[in-house]
Amino acid sequence: MQPQANSANAGNSFEQFLSQHLERDLLRFTTAGSVDDGKSTLIGRLLYDSKAIYDDQLQSIQSSKLNRSTGPMDFSLLTDGLRAEREQGITIDVAYRYFTTARRKFIIADTPGHEQYTRNMATGASTADAAVVLVDARKGVLAQSRRHATIAALLGIPHIIAAVNKMDLVDYSEEVFRRVEADLQELALQISPSGTQTIDCIPVSALEGENVVTRSTKISWYTGPSLLEYLEEIPIADSDSLEAFRFPVQYVIRPDDSFRGFAGQIVAGSVRPGDRVVALPSKQKTRVRSIVTFDGSLPQAGTGSSVTLQLEHELDLSRGDLLVSEEGLPNVSRKFAANVVWLHDTPLDLQKRWIMRQATDEVRVLATKIRSRIDVNTMERPLASQLGLNDIGIVEFEATRNLSFDLYSQNRNSGSFILIDPLTNATVGAGMITENLEKAKQGGERDPGNVKKAVTPSQPAVAISERVHRTGHHPGAVWLGSRSSLAAPLERALFEAGLHVVLIDDAQHPGEWNGGMVRGLYSAGMIVLYSSHSGLEQKKDLLTSTIQHDRILDVSTLNQDAEDALLLSKIVKWVEGLRISRPEEKR
Repeated sequence: MQPQANSANAGNSFEQFLSQHLERDLLRFTTAGSVDDGKSTLIGRLLYDSKAIYDDQLQSIQSSKLNRSTGPMDFSLLTDGLRAEREQGITIDVAYRYFTTARRKFIIADTPGHEQYTRNMATGASTADAAVVLVDARKGVLAQSRRHATIAALLGIPHIIAAVNKMDLVDYSEEVFRRVEADLQELALQISPSGTQTIDCIPVSALEGENVVTRSTKISWYTGPSLLEYLEEIPIADSDSLEAFRFPVQYVIRPDDSFRGFAGQIVAGSVRPGDRVVALPSKQKTRVRSIVTFDGSLPQAGTGSSVTLQLEHELDLSRGDLLVSEEGLPNVSRKFAANVVWLHDTPLDLQKRWIMRQATDEVRVLATKIRSRIDVNTMERPLASQLGLNDIGIVEFEATRNLSFDLYSQNRNSGSFILIDPLTNATVGAGMITENLEKAKQGGERDPGNVKKAVTPSQPAVAISERVHRTGHHPGAVWLGSRSSLAAPLERALFEAGLHVVLIDDAQHPGEWNGGMVRGLYSAGMIVLYSSHSGLEQKKDLLTSTIQHDRILDVSTLNQDAEDALLLSKIVKWVEGLRISRPEEKR
Protein backbone atom coordinates (compact mmCIF):
# COMPACT_ATOMS: atom_id res chain seq x y z
CA MET A 1 0.00 0.00 0.00
CA GLN A 2 2.92 2.33 0.57
CA PRO A 3 3.84 2.63 -3.13
CA GLN A 4 0.23 3.54 -3.94
CA ALA A 5 0.29 6.25 -1.30
CA ASN A 6 3.52 7.65 -2.74
CA SER A 7 2.02 7.55 -6.19
CA ALA A 8 -1.08 9.40 -4.98
CA ASN A 9 1.06 12.02 -3.27
CA ALA A 10 3.11 12.46 -6.41
CA GLY A 11 -0.05 12.91 -8.43
CA ASN A 12 -1.40 15.46 -5.99
CA SER A 13 1.91 17.33 -6.03
CA PHE A 14 1.89 17.51 -9.81
CA GLU A 15 -1.72 18.68 -9.89
CA GLN A 16 -0.89 21.25 -7.24
CA PHE A 17 2.06 22.44 -9.32
CA LEU A 18 -0.13 22.79 -12.41
CA SER A 19 -2.79 24.62 -10.42
CA GLN A 20 -0.25 27.10 -9.03
CA HIS A 21 1.23 27.58 -12.51
CA LEU A 22 -2.15 28.31 -14.08
CA GLU A 23 -3.06 30.79 -11.34
CA ARG A 24 -0.04 33.02 -12.08
CA ASP A 25 -0.96 36.01 -14.17
CA LEU A 26 0.57 36.55 -17.62
CA LEU A 27 2.52 39.62 -18.73
CA ARG A 28 3.20 40.19 -22.40
CA PHE A 29 6.04 42.59 -23.08
CA THR A 30 8.06 43.63 -26.09
CA THR A 31 11.56 44.92 -26.59
CA ALA A 32 12.21 47.93 -28.80
CA GLY A 33 14.94 50.43 -29.59
CA SER A 34 17.55 51.23 -32.17
CA VAL A 35 19.72 48.68 -33.95
CA ASP A 36 22.62 47.18 -31.92
CA ASP A 37 21.30 48.48 -28.61
CA GLY A 38 21.35 44.88 -27.32
CA LYS A 39 17.71 43.77 -27.36
CA SER A 40 18.35 40.12 -28.26
CA THR A 41 21.29 39.91 -25.86
CA LEU A 42 19.13 41.27 -23.05
CA ILE A 43 16.41 38.70 -23.64
CA GLY A 44 18.98 35.91 -23.89
CA ARG A 45 20.52 37.00 -20.59
CA LEU A 46 17.07 37.26 -19.01
CA LEU A 47 16.23 33.69 -20.07
CA TYR A 48 19.64 32.35 -19.05
CA ASP A 49 19.77 33.93 -15.59
CA SER A 50 16.16 32.97 -14.84
CA LYS A 51 17.01 29.35 -15.79
CA ALA A 52 14.48 29.24 -18.61
CA ILE A 53 16.77 27.65 -21.23
CA TYR A 54 16.73 23.92 -22.03
CA ASP A 55 20.04 22.06 -21.91
CA ASP A 56 20.03 21.25 -25.64
CA GLN A 57 19.47 24.95 -26.49
CA LEU A 58 22.34 25.94 -24.23
CA GLN A 59 24.67 23.32 -25.73
CA SER A 60 23.74 24.44 -29.25
CA ILE A 61 24.65 28.05 -28.49
CA GLN A 62 27.84 27.16 -26.65
CA SER A 63 29.01 25.02 -29.56
CA SER A 64 28.03 27.61 -32.19
CA LYS A 65 30.85 29.03 -34.32
CA LEU A 66 29.07 32.38 -34.31
CA ASN A 67 29.89 34.61 -31.36
CA ARG A 68 29.84 38.37 -31.82
CA SER A 69 29.98 39.10 -28.11
CA THR A 70 33.08 39.58 -25.99
CA GLY A 71 31.92 36.88 -23.55
CA PRO A 72 32.05 33.09 -23.71
CA MET A 73 28.51 32.89 -25.14
CA ASP A 74 26.47 34.98 -27.54
CA PHE A 75 23.09 35.32 -25.82
CA SER A 76 21.49 36.94 -28.88
CA LEU A 77 21.47 33.54 -30.61
CA LEU A 78 18.66 32.45 -28.28
CA THR A 79 16.23 34.73 -30.12
CA ASP A 80 17.90 35.40 -33.49
CA GLY A 81 17.10 32.03 -35.04
CA LEU A 82 16.85 32.84 -38.74
CA ARG A 83 19.93 32.13 -40.85
CA ALA A 84 19.99 35.71 -42.17
CA GLU A 85 19.74 37.04 -38.63
CA ARG A 86 22.73 35.01 -37.45
CA GLU A 87 24.80 35.81 -40.53
CA GLN A 88 24.21 39.57 -40.25
CA GLY A 89 24.00 39.77 -36.47
CA ILE A 90 20.65 41.58 -36.57
CA THR A 91 17.02 40.87 -35.71
CA ILE A 92 14.66 40.77 -38.70
CA ASP A 93 11.49 38.96 -37.67
CA VAL A 94 9.62 39.06 -34.36
CA ALA A 95 10.75 36.24 -32.06
CA TYR A 96 8.46 35.15 -29.23
CA ARG A 97 9.86 33.53 -26.11
CA TYR A 98 8.05 32.19 -23.07
CA PHE A 99 9.37 31.85 -19.54
CA THR A 100 8.05 31.80 -16.00
CA THR A 101 9.20 32.78 -12.54
CA ALA A 102 7.79 32.02 -9.12
CA ARG A 103 5.63 35.14 -9.35
CA ARG A 104 4.52 35.51 -12.97
CA LYS A 105 4.42 34.05 -16.50
CA PHE A 106 5.91 36.04 -19.37
CA ILE A 107 5.68 36.14 -23.15
CA ILE A 108 8.45 38.24 -24.75
CA ALA A 109 8.29 39.65 -28.26
CA ASP A 110 11.83 40.42 -29.45
CA THR A 111 11.38 42.98 -32.23
CA PRO A 112 13.92 44.33 -34.77
CA GLY A 113 15.59 47.70 -34.39
CA HIS A 114 16.29 48.52 -38.04
CA GLU A 115 14.06 51.25 -39.45
CA GLN A 116 13.09 49.10 -42.44
CA TYR A 117 11.56 46.53 -40.08
CA THR A 118 9.41 49.01 -38.15
CA ARG A 119 6.30 47.10 -39.24
CA ASN A 120 7.58 44.04 -37.35
CA MET A 121 8.10 46.15 -34.24
CA ALA A 122 4.51 47.44 -34.44
CA THR A 123 3.25 43.87 -34.87
CA GLY A 124 5.13 42.58 -31.84
CA ALA A 125 4.02 45.51 -29.68
CA SER A 126 0.35 45.42 -30.66
CA THR A 127 -0.63 42.94 -27.90
CA ALA A 128 1.93 43.94 -25.27
CA ASP A 129 1.19 45.09 -21.72
CA ALA A 130 4.65 46.65 -21.39
CA ALA A 131 7.48 47.79 -23.65
CA VAL A 132 11.18 47.68 -22.78
CA VAL A 133 12.94 50.28 -24.93
CA LEU A 134 16.70 49.72 -24.96
CA VAL A 135 19.06 52.67 -25.15
CA ASP A 136 22.82 52.36 -25.63
CA ALA A 137 24.38 54.35 -22.77
CA ARG A 138 27.17 55.52 -25.10
CA LYS A 139 24.91 56.76 -27.92
CA GLY A 140 21.95 58.10 -25.95
CA VAL A 141 18.41 58.41 -27.32
CA LEU A 142 18.49 57.92 -31.11
CA ALA A 143 15.78 58.64 -33.68
CA GLN A 144 14.71 55.00 -33.87
CA SER A 145 14.48 54.82 -30.07
CA ARG A 146 12.16 57.84 -30.18
CA ARG A 147 10.11 56.28 -32.99
CA HIS A 148 9.65 53.01 -31.11
CA ALA A 149 8.70 54.77 -27.87
CA THR A 150 6.17 56.87 -29.80
CA ILE A 151 4.65 53.80 -31.48
CA ALA A 152 4.46 52.03 -28.11
CA ALA A 153 2.59 55.02 -26.65
CA LEU A 154 0.23 55.23 -29.64
CA LEU A 155 -0.47 51.51 -29.30
CA GLY A 156 -1.71 52.20 -25.80
CA ILE A 157 0.98 50.19 -24.00
CA PRO A 158 0.50 51.32 -20.39
CA HIS A 159 4.04 50.68 -19.15
CA ILE A 160 7.16 51.85 -21.03
CA ILE A 161 10.50 50.98 -19.43
CA ALA A 162 13.82 52.28 -20.71
CA ALA A 163 16.68 49.83 -20.15
CA VAL A 164 19.85 51.93 -20.41
CA ASN A 165 22.13 49.16 -21.65
CA LYS A 166 25.91 48.68 -21.99
CA MET A 167 26.61 50.43 -18.70
CA ASP A 168 29.77 48.34 -18.48
CA LEU A 169 31.19 50.29 -21.45
CA VAL A 170 30.83 53.59 -19.58
CA ASP A 171 32.24 52.21 -16.30
CA TYR A 172 28.76 52.17 -14.74
CA SER A 173 28.80 55.97 -14.65
CA GLU A 174 25.87 57.57 -12.80
CA GLU A 175 26.46 60.83 -14.69
CA VAL A 176 26.00 59.10 -18.05
CA PHE A 177 22.85 57.34 -16.83
CA ARG A 178 21.33 60.53 -15.42
CA ARG A 179 21.97 62.35 -18.70
CA VAL A 180 20.20 59.63 -20.71
CA GLU A 181 17.41 59.51 -18.11
CA ALA A 182 16.84 63.27 -18.47
CA ASP A 183 16.56 62.90 -22.26
CA LEU A 184 14.04 60.10 -21.83
CA GLN A 185 11.95 62.09 -19.37
CA GLU A 186 11.88 64.94 -21.88
CA LEU A 187 10.79 62.46 -24.56
CA ALA A 188 7.97 61.22 -22.30
CA LEU A 189 6.76 64.80 -21.85
CA GLN A 190 6.87 65.39 -25.60
CA ILE A 191 4.87 62.21 -26.24
CA SER A 192 2.35 63.07 -23.53
CA PRO A 193 2.37 66.75 -22.47
CA SER A 194 -0.30 65.95 -19.86
CA GLY A 195 2.12 63.59 -18.10
CA THR A 196 -0.08 60.49 -18.45
CA GLN A 197 2.68 58.54 -20.23
CA THR A 198 5.86 58.00 -18.22
CA ILE A 199 9.13 56.24 -18.99
CA ASP A 200 10.89 54.53 -16.08
CA CYS A 201 14.65 54.09 -16.52
CA ILE A 202 16.74 51.13 -15.32
CA PRO A 203 20.54 50.88 -15.83
CA VAL A 204 21.65 47.42 -17.04
CA SER A 205 24.47 45.54 -18.69
CA ALA A 206 22.93 42.69 -20.68
CA LEU A 207 26.28 41.18 -21.61
CA GLU A 208 27.54 41.09 -18.01
CA GLY A 209 24.13 40.33 -16.50
CA GLU A 210 24.20 43.39 -14.23
CA ASN A 211 20.79 44.51 -12.91
CA VAL A 212 18.92 42.23 -15.32
CA VAL A 213 17.56 39.49 -13.03
CA THR A 214 19.18 40.43 -9.72
CA ARG A 215 20.32 43.80 -8.42
CA SER A 216 23.86 44.79 -9.29
CA THR A 217 26.64 45.49 -6.81
CA LYS A 218 28.49 47.47 -9.48
CA ILE A 219 25.68 50.04 -9.72
CA SER A 220 25.52 50.87 -6.02
CA TRP A 221 24.23 54.39 -6.72
CA TYR A 222 21.03 52.91 -8.21
CA THR A 223 18.55 51.92 -5.51
CA GLY A 224 15.64 50.78 -7.68
CA PRO A 225 14.62 47.25 -8.74
CA SER A 226 16.32 45.09 -11.34
CA LEU A 227 14.60 44.74 -14.71
CA LEU A 228 13.01 41.39 -13.85
CA GLU A 229 11.87 42.64 -10.44
CA TYR A 230 10.23 45.59 -12.12
CA LEU A 231 8.47 43.36 -14.66
CA GLU A 232 7.21 41.11 -11.88
CA GLU A 233 5.63 44.08 -10.09
CA ILE A 234 3.86 45.72 -13.05
CA PRO A 235 0.08 45.74 -12.43
CA ILE A 236 -1.95 44.05 -15.16
CA ALA A 237 -5.41 45.40 -15.91
CA ASP A 238 -8.26 42.91 -15.74
CA SER A 239 -9.74 43.05 -19.24
CA ASP A 240 -12.89 41.24 -18.05
CA SER A 241 -13.69 44.29 -15.93
CA LEU A 242 -14.67 46.17 -19.12
CA GLU A 243 -18.44 46.63 -19.03
CA ALA A 244 -18.95 46.58 -22.79
CA PHE A 245 -19.10 43.10 -24.33
CA ARG A 246 -17.56 42.76 -27.81
CA PHE A 247 -17.73 39.58 -29.93
CA PRO A 248 -16.74 39.80 -33.64
CA VAL A 249 -18.34 36.92 -35.55
CA GLN A 250 -15.66 34.88 -37.28
CA TYR A 251 -17.58 31.88 -38.60
CA VAL A 252 -21.16 30.57 -38.71
CA ILE A 253 -21.45 26.95 -37.58
CA ARG A 254 -24.54 25.14 -38.89
CA PRO A 255 -23.92 21.37 -39.19
CA ASP A 256 -27.67 20.63 -39.44
CA ASP A 257 -31.04 22.33 -39.05
CA SER A 258 -31.01 21.79 -35.26
CA PHE A 259 -27.91 23.90 -34.50
CA ARG A 260 -26.86 27.40 -35.48
CA GLY A 261 -23.94 29.00 -33.65
CA PHE A 262 -21.60 31.92 -34.16
CA ALA A 263 -17.92 31.25 -33.54
CA GLY A 264 -15.35 33.85 -32.60
CA GLN A 265 -13.20 35.28 -29.83
CA ILE A 266 -14.44 37.62 -27.11
CA VAL A 267 -12.29 40.76 -27.38
CA ALA A 268 -13.80 42.66 -24.43
CA GLY A 269 -16.06 42.04 -21.47
CA SER A 270 -17.77 38.78 -20.56
CA VAL A 271 -21.02 37.00 -21.35
CA ARG A 272 -23.42 34.55 -19.67
CA PRO A 273 -26.42 32.63 -20.97
CA GLY A 274 -29.45 34.89 -20.74
CA ASP A 275 -27.52 38.12 -21.38
CA ARG A 276 -29.15 40.56 -23.79
CA VAL A 277 -27.01 41.41 -26.83
CA VAL A 278 -27.32 43.59 -29.92
CA ALA A 279 -26.18 42.49 -33.39
CA LEU A 280 -24.46 45.14 -35.47
CA PRO A 281 -24.87 46.57 -38.03
CA SER A 282 -28.47 45.25 -38.17
CA LYS A 283 -29.23 46.47 -34.58
CA GLN A 284 -31.35 43.38 -33.91
CA LYS A 285 -31.71 42.43 -30.24
CA THR A 286 -31.70 38.96 -28.73
CA ARG A 287 -30.39 36.90 -25.81
CA VAL A 288 -27.56 34.40 -25.52
CA ARG A 289 -29.00 30.89 -25.22
CA SER A 290 -25.76 28.99 -24.56
CA ILE A 291 -21.96 29.24 -24.70
CA VAL A 292 -20.60 26.19 -26.52
CA THR A 293 -17.02 24.86 -26.61
CA PHE A 294 -15.41 21.58 -27.62
CA ASP A 295 -15.36 20.55 -23.95
CA GLY A 296 -19.01 21.40 -23.36
CA SER A 297 -21.16 24.38 -22.45
CA LEU A 298 -19.86 27.13 -20.17
CA PRO A 299 -21.69 29.17 -17.52
CA GLN A 300 -19.60 32.23 -18.41
CA ALA A 301 -16.85 33.30 -20.86
CA GLY A 302 -14.54 36.30 -20.71
CA THR A 303 -12.03 38.23 -22.76
CA GLY A 304 -9.77 36.03 -24.88
CA SER A 305 -12.11 33.02 -24.85
CA SER A 306 -12.77 31.39 -28.23
CA VAL A 307 -16.36 30.15 -28.06
CA THR A 308 -19.50 29.54 -30.08
CA LEU A 309 -22.60 31.48 -29.06
CA GLN A 310 -26.11 30.20 -29.64
CA LEU A 311 -28.78 32.88 -29.69
CA GLU A 312 -32.46 32.66 -28.77
CA HIS A 313 -33.59 34.11 -32.09
CA GLU A 314 -32.62 33.09 -35.63
CA LEU A 315 -30.63 36.12 -36.75
CA ASP A 316 -28.98 36.42 -40.15
CA LEU A 317 -25.37 37.10 -39.10
CA SER A 318 -22.15 36.48 -40.99
CA ARG A 319 -18.41 37.01 -40.67
CA GLY A 320 -17.62 40.62 -39.81
CA ASP A 321 -20.81 41.26 -37.82
CA LEU A 322 -20.49 42.23 -34.16
CA LEU A 323 -22.38 41.10 -31.07
CA VAL A 324 -22.29 43.67 -28.24
CA SER A 325 -23.97 44.29 -24.90
CA GLU A 326 -26.93 46.66 -24.78
CA GLU A 327 -25.02 48.92 -22.40
CA GLY A 328 -22.09 50.84 -23.84
CA LEU A 329 -22.78 50.49 -27.55
CA PRO A 330 -19.82 51.14 -29.89
CA ASN A 331 -19.56 53.93 -32.43
CA VAL A 332 -21.32 53.33 -35.74
CA SER A 333 -20.02 55.62 -38.47
CA ARG A 334 -18.53 55.83 -41.96
CA LYS A 335 -16.11 58.63 -41.09
CA PHE A 336 -13.38 58.48 -38.48
CA ALA A 337 -9.87 59.73 -37.68
CA ALA A 338 -6.94 57.55 -36.64
CA ASN A 339 -3.27 57.55 -35.75
CA VAL A 340 -1.60 55.70 -38.62
CA VAL A 341 1.83 54.07 -38.84
CA TRP A 342 2.67 53.81 -42.54
CA LEU A 343 4.51 50.58 -43.34
CA HIS A 344 5.11 50.64 -47.10
CA ASP A 345 7.58 52.22 -49.51
CA THR A 346 4.72 53.70 -51.55
CA PRO A 347 3.36 56.82 -49.77
CA LEU A 348 -0.24 57.07 -48.62
CA ASP A 349 -2.35 58.11 -51.63
CA LEU A 350 -5.43 60.22 -50.87
CA GLN A 351 -6.95 59.25 -54.23
CA LYS A 352 -6.77 55.49 -53.69
CA ARG A 353 -9.12 53.13 -51.87
CA TRP A 354 -7.65 50.65 -49.40
CA ILE A 355 -8.98 47.51 -47.77
CA MET A 356 -9.44 48.13 -44.05
CA ARG A 357 -9.41 44.99 -41.90
CA GLN A 358 -10.82 45.55 -38.42
CA ALA A 359 -11.16 42.40 -36.29
CA THR A 360 -13.06 40.03 -38.64
CA ASP A 361 -14.59 42.78 -40.77
CA GLU A 362 -13.28 44.11 -44.10
CA VAL A 363 -14.40 47.26 -45.90
CA ARG A 364 -13.03 49.65 -48.53
CA VAL A 365 -11.93 53.04 -47.19
CA LEU A 366 -10.59 56.27 -48.65
CA ALA A 367 -8.09 58.46 -46.81
CA THR A 368 -9.66 61.91 -47.21
CA LYS A 369 -7.19 64.08 -45.31
CA ILE A 370 -3.81 63.92 -43.57
CA ARG A 371 -4.09 66.24 -40.58
CA SER A 372 -0.47 66.11 -39.47
CA ARG A 373 2.69 64.00 -39.30
CA ILE A 374 4.70 63.41 -36.12
CA ASP A 375 8.30 64.61 -36.20
CA VAL A 376 9.97 61.93 -34.05
CA ASN A 377 12.86 64.26 -33.25
CA THR A 378 10.81 67.13 -31.79
CA MET A 379 7.45 65.31 -31.31
CA GLU A 380 5.71 68.25 -32.99
CA ARG A 381 2.91 67.58 -35.48
CA PRO A 382 3.45 69.77 -38.56
CA LEU A 383 0.97 69.77 -41.41
CA ALA A 384 1.65 67.09 -44.05
CA SER A 385 0.49 66.23 -47.54
CA GLN A 386 1.62 62.59 -47.47
CA LEU A 387 2.90 59.79 -45.23
CA GLY A 388 5.98 57.83 -46.28
CA LEU A 389 7.58 54.65 -45.00
CA ASN A 390 7.66 54.54 -41.16
CA ASP A 391 5.91 57.91 -40.86
CA ILE A 392 3.31 58.37 -38.13
CA GLY A 393 0.40 60.75 -38.64
CA ILE A 394 -3.25 61.55 -37.99
CA VAL A 395 -5.44 60.66 -40.98
CA GLU A 396 -9.16 61.06 -41.67
CA PHE A 397 -10.96 58.18 -43.43
CA GLU A 398 -14.31 57.54 -45.06
CA ALA A 399 -15.62 53.98 -45.52
CA THR A 400 -18.05 52.73 -48.15
CA ARG A 401 -20.48 51.65 -45.41
CA ASN A 402 -21.00 52.04 -41.68
CA LEU A 403 -18.42 50.52 -39.33
CA SER A 404 -18.85 49.48 -35.69
CA PHE A 405 -15.83 50.48 -33.64
CA ASP A 406 -14.58 51.73 -30.28
CA LEU A 407 -11.95 54.40 -29.83
CA TYR A 408 -8.55 52.80 -29.42
CA SER A 409 -8.12 54.38 -25.99
CA GLN A 410 -11.23 52.47 -24.86
CA ASN A 411 -10.60 49.12 -26.56
CA ARG A 412 -7.39 48.17 -28.33
CA ASN A 413 -9.01 45.27 -30.21
CA SER A 414 -12.11 46.93 -31.66
CA GLY A 415 -10.35 50.28 -32.12
CA SER A 416 -7.46 49.09 -34.30
CA PHE A 417 -7.15 48.09 -37.95
CA ILE A 418 -4.71 47.42 -40.76
CA LEU A 419 -4.75 48.78 -44.30
CA ILE A 420 -4.19 46.45 -47.25
CA ASP A 421 -3.37 47.32 -50.84
CA PRO A 422 -6.15 45.66 -52.90
CA LEU A 423 -3.81 45.13 -55.89
CA THR A 424 -0.80 43.56 -54.16
CA ASN A 425 -2.45 42.34 -50.93
CA ALA A 426 0.44 43.98 -49.03
CA THR A 427 -0.14 45.37 -45.56
CA VAL A 428 0.63 49.08 -45.96
CA GLY A 429 -0.47 50.63 -42.67
CA ALA A 430 -1.67 50.09 -39.13
CA GLY A 431 -4.17 52.40 -37.47
CA MET A 432 -5.60 53.28 -34.06
CA ILE A 433 -9.00 55.03 -34.17
CA THR A 434 -9.09 58.28 -32.18
CA GLU A 435 -12.32 59.99 -33.25
CA ASN A 436 -15.79 59.40 -34.69
CA LEU A 437 -16.01 62.27 -37.19
CA GLU A 438 -19.77 61.98 -37.72
CA LYS A 439 -20.39 62.30 -33.98
CA ALA A 440 -18.04 65.27 -33.83
CA LYS A 441 -19.92 66.90 -36.72
CA GLN A 442 -23.29 66.29 -35.07
CA GLY A 443 -21.94 68.04 -31.98
CA GLY A 444 -21.92 71.28 -33.98
CA GLU A 445 -19.66 74.24 -33.45
CA ARG A 446 -17.77 74.68 -30.18
CA ASP A 447 -19.76 76.54 -27.53
CA PRO A 448 -17.23 78.69 -25.66
CA GLY A 449 -19.77 79.29 -22.90
CA ASN A 450 -20.22 75.62 -22.06
CA VAL A 451 -16.96 73.68 -21.92
CA LYS A 452 -18.61 70.60 -20.42
CA LYS A 453 -20.25 69.80 -23.76
CA ALA A 454 -16.82 69.15 -25.30
CA VAL A 455 -15.44 67.02 -22.46
CA THR A 456 -15.15 63.27 -23.05
CA PRO A 457 -12.84 60.82 -21.25
CA SER A 458 -11.30 59.68 -24.54
CA GLN A 459 -10.05 63.09 -25.69
CA PRO A 460 -6.27 63.01 -26.41
CA ALA A 461 -3.84 65.46 -24.86
CA VAL A 462 -3.40 68.78 -26.67
CA ALA A 463 -0.22 68.69 -28.79
CA ILE A 464 2.15 71.63 -29.27
CA SER A 465 1.31 71.68 -32.99
CA GLU A 466 -2.39 72.16 -32.18
CA ARG A 467 -1.55 75.15 -30.02
CA VAL A 468 0.63 76.49 -32.84
CA HIS A 469 -2.30 76.45 -35.25
CA ARG A 470 -4.59 77.96 -32.61
CA THR A 471 -2.25 80.83 -31.67
CA GLY A 472 -0.76 81.34 -35.14
CA HIS A 473 2.86 81.12 -33.98
CA HIS A 474 5.44 78.68 -32.65
CA PRO A 475 6.43 78.81 -28.98
CA GLY A 476 9.72 80.52 -28.22
CA ALA A 477 11.93 82.13 -25.61
CA VAL A 478 13.81 85.43 -25.48
CA TRP A 479 16.69 85.56 -22.98
CA LEU A 480 17.00 89.18 -21.87
CA GLY A 481 19.36 88.48 -18.99
CA SER A 482 19.96 91.67 -17.04
CA ARG A 483 18.57 93.96 -19.77
CA SER A 484 15.38 94.44 -17.74
CA SER A 485 14.74 97.83 -19.34
CA LEU A 486 13.65 95.98 -22.48
CA ALA A 487 11.19 93.68 -20.70
CA ALA A 488 8.03 95.76 -20.22
CA PRO A 489 8.03 97.62 -23.59
CA LEU A 490 8.83 94.37 -25.43
CA GLU A 491 6.01 92.47 -23.75
CA ARG A 492 3.58 95.30 -24.58
CA ALA A 493 4.69 95.45 -28.24
CA LEU A 494 4.32 91.70 -28.75
CA PHE A 495 1.01 91.60 -26.90
CA GLU A 496 -0.40 94.41 -29.05
CA ALA A 497 0.76 92.47 -32.13
CA GLY A 498 -1.56 89.62 -31.12
CA LEU A 499 1.13 87.21 -29.89
CA HIS A 500 0.70 85.03 -26.80
CA VAL A 501 3.50 86.41 -24.67
CA VAL A 502 4.41 86.43 -20.97
CA LEU A 503 7.28 88.00 -19.03
CA ILE A 504 9.15 86.02 -16.36
CA ASP A 505 11.23 88.44 -14.31
CA ASP A 506 12.78 87.13 -11.10
CA ALA A 507 12.38 90.60 -9.60
CA GLN A 508 8.59 90.28 -9.97
CA HIS A 509 8.32 86.50 -9.74
CA PRO A 510 10.85 85.37 -7.12
CA GLY A 511 11.35 81.64 -6.81
CA GLU A 512 13.36 78.79 -8.23
CA TRP A 513 13.50 78.42 -12.00
CA ASN A 514 13.28 74.80 -13.09
CA GLY A 515 12.96 72.68 -16.21
CA GLY A 516 9.33 71.83 -15.48
CA MET A 517 8.33 75.50 -15.54
CA VAL A 518 10.24 76.14 -18.77
CA ARG A 519 8.83 73.01 -20.50
CA GLY A 520 5.31 73.82 -19.29
CA LEU A 521 5.34 77.34 -20.75
CA TYR A 522 6.87 76.05 -23.99
CA SER A 523 4.30 73.23 -24.27
CA ALA A 524 1.54 75.81 -23.69
CA GLY A 525 2.63 77.53 -26.91
CA MET A 526 3.80 80.72 -25.20
CA ILE A 527 6.48 83.20 -26.23
CA VAL A 528 8.29 83.81 -22.95
CA LEU A 529 10.58 86.73 -22.10
CA TYR A 530 13.09 85.77 -19.42
CA SER A 531 14.73 88.54 -17.40
CA SER A 532 17.03 87.89 -14.45
CA HIS A 533 19.42 89.71 -12.13
CA SER A 534 21.23 86.74 -10.53
CA GLY A 535 22.54 83.33 -11.53
CA LEU A 536 22.51 84.38 -15.18
CA GLU A 537 24.66 81.61 -16.66
CA GLN A 538 22.87 78.86 -14.74
CA LYS A 539 19.45 80.10 -15.82
CA LYS A 540 20.52 80.57 -19.43
CA ASP A 541 21.93 77.02 -19.47
CA LEU A 542 18.57 75.78 -18.18
CA LEU A 543 16.81 77.38 -21.14
CA THR A 544 19.24 76.12 -23.78
CA SER A 545 19.14 72.58 -22.40
CA THR A 546 15.33 72.50 -22.29
CA ILE A 547 14.21 74.30 -25.47
CA GLN A 548 15.42 73.59 -29.01
CA HIS A 549 18.03 76.15 -30.05
CA ASP A 550 16.20 77.64 -33.03
CA ARG A 551 13.35 78.67 -30.70
CA ILE A 552 15.58 80.76 -28.40
CA LEU A 553 16.95 84.27 -28.95
CA ASP A 554 19.84 85.23 -26.68
CA VAL A 555 19.85 89.04 -26.61
CA SER A 556 23.44 89.04 -25.34
CA THR A 557 24.52 87.91 -28.81
CA LEU A 558 23.19 91.18 -30.28
CA ASN A 559 25.09 94.47 -30.25
CA GLN A 560 25.07 95.43 -26.57
CA ASP A 561 26.13 98.98 -27.39
CA ALA A 562 23.01 99.59 -29.44
CA GLU A 563 20.19 101.71 -28.07
CA ASP A 564 17.13 100.02 -26.58
CA ALA A 565 14.96 101.05 -29.53
CA LEU A 566 17.25 99.27 -32.02
CA LEU A 567 17.47 96.15 -29.87
CA LEU A 568 13.68 96.08 -29.50
CA SER A 569 13.31 96.31 -33.28
CA LYS A 570 15.66 93.34 -33.80
CA ILE A 571 13.93 91.24 -31.15
CA VAL A 572 10.46 91.93 -32.57
CA LYS A 573 11.69 91.00 -36.05
CA TRP A 574 13.00 87.65 -34.73
CA VAL A 575 9.76 86.94 -32.86
CA GLU A 576 7.71 87.74 -35.96
CA GLY A 577 9.59 84.90 -37.63
CA LEU A 578 7.83 82.49 -35.26
CA ARG A 579 4.50 83.16 -36.93
CA ILE A 580 3.05 80.49 -39.21
CA SER A 581 1.42 81.28 -42.53
CA ARG A 582 -2.30 80.65 -42.59
CA PRO A 583 -3.78 78.69 -45.55
CA GLU A 584 -5.68 81.81 -46.70
CA GLU A 585 -2.39 83.76 -46.74
CA LYS A 586 -0.89 81.32 -49.26
CA ARG A 587 -3.63 81.81 -51.83
